[in-house]
Amino acid sequence: MPTPNKATPPAPRRIIRMRALSQRIGLSKTEIYRRIQSGTFVRPLKLGERSIGFDEAEVEAWLAALPRVEGKE
Repeated sequence: MPTPNKATPPAPRRIIRMRALSQRIGLSKTEIYRRIQSGTFVRPLKLGERSIGFDEAEVEAWLAALPRVEGKE
């Protein structure tokens, strides 16, 4: 009798807070908010009345989609 395929459960969703995000991507809090407003950065998740966070997978995808700068050799 064949065994049913057991799918690997998805990794838990990791949330990055603003300070860690700013340090990780090298942009200021103000610039991050500008890019959110213009639609060029991932939308934050509301964690509470006065707190937000960002889905780590979405941030990683955003970073991966940035164009590479060709250096002079």
